[in-house]
Amino acid sequence: MREKMAEYDLTSKIGQYLDRHLVFPLLEFLSVKEIYHERDMLEGKLNLLSNTKMVDYIMDVYRSLHPDKEVPPDMYDKRTVVVEEMKKLMNQTKPILEIFSEEEVISKIQETRDGRILFDYMATNHGFRQDMLDTLYKFAKFKYECGDYSTAAQYLYFFRVLISQNDKNAMPALWGKLASEILKQDWDQALEDLNQLQEVIDSNTFVTPLQSLQQRTWLIHWSLFVYFNHPQGRDFIIDKFLYQPAYLNAIQTTCPHILRYLTTAVITNKNRRRQVLKDLVKVIQQESYTYRDPITEFVEDLYVNFNFDGAQQKLRDCETVLINDFFLVACIEDFIENARMFIFETFCRIHNCISINMLSDKLNMVPEEAERWIVNLIRNAHLDAKIDSKLGHVVMGSQNVSPYQQVIEKTKNLIYRSQALASNIEKRDASKNATSKPQQQAGSSMWGADM
Repeated sequence: MREKMAEYDLTSKIGQYLDRHLVFPLLEFLSVKEIYHERDMLEGKLNLLSNTKMVDYIMDVYRSLHPDKEVPPDMYDKRTVVVEEMKKLMNQTKPILEIFSEEEVISKIQETRDGRILFDYMATNHGFRQDMLDTLYKFAKFKYECGDYSTAAQYLYFFRVLISQNDKNAMPALWGKLASEILKQDWDQALEDLNQLQEVIDSNTFVTPLQSLQQRTWLIHWSLFVYFNHPQGRDFIIDKFLYQPAYLNAIQTTCPHILRYLTTAVITNKNRRRQVLKDLVKVIQQESYTYRDPITEFVEDLYVNFNFDGAQQKLRDCETVLINDFFLVACIEDFIENARMFIFETFCRIHNCISINMLSDKLNMVPEEAERWIVNLIRNAHLDAKIDSKLGHVVMGSQNVSPYQQVIEKTKNLIYRSQALASNIEKRDASKNATSKPQQQAGSSMWGADM
């Protein structure tokens, strides 16, 4: 069983596109699930922590991994260095934070959108200097590396309002702010930061196509934290991953494993749209040679092969996948409920009249439970169906979709395609008008080189 769970685990693939601090929650989750041996997990944590300043946590993990050994002296030396660095940065940052705490400055920050105008105001009236801005950024990064994500987010906010878009640390600060909000689990603010970062990535015409692809790939993976915790997240996943060509292209090119999360979002989405399901099936078929798992295979068996026995078996495997996936574990009930609904609707659309006993077998339910479930489904979903209790049959009526609903479904996705077309035109025009502006360096980390 452990081998099967490990086979479906995507942590190693996803971790390539995450900052090391974002990998910690995934490793903690895997430790609880006991998918891998605990010693391997501790070694993985120690390796991740080695390039951070979370020295006390490093020592705790080392003691758990080597209970019969003393903590190496170099770890205590590192702790001393970190403490001294923190004291130094605190002294340097104190006058900066005093400026930001003044009511006049707070009011000016809220009123002014232009970072250069705000910087000039603070320089003229409060003696603010460029080196103070650099110090603020350095301390924000230091706090993040120490695991103090709330303070890091606060300092990065101050830093962001004062810099121009062409500042060398503009993009790293955006990534850092997003990571900090994710790790402190402020999902509304994280969504706002995510959208701001996407806007910068999509409008940046001064990077190569490869760099844009890399940044979108990172953004896709980081967004999983936000989308599977925000109340509207599953709608956002569908809109971005399926209907924004640049992001669908990134998924198909670099990370087809993201189809697991897109498929789950579609199946568990409350506002089910028939056209969305059709578009998803097309993508799954196109990518079936590069990525498959029980969740995508469930959709393929049900809507491509009409293999109900295969879909039934895949649904059992889906439970194993969901319960052992960090991002999807909270979706189990919605997924199973909606997957059974998809099986029921598809089966009835083909057969019109079916035995409750046969249907209960397809749904992995006992007949009495299946009959109650079908009754509730017919009542809540307003399906045109009747149950003949004497014969033990479900009889389906006509399932015609109104012309009004057909028009809505066919035009629902035009807005996203229109936006993508308009964005491409703007980028082309901006590229023609650009002269010799500096390129934004695409790094492998929000802080530059150490993501």
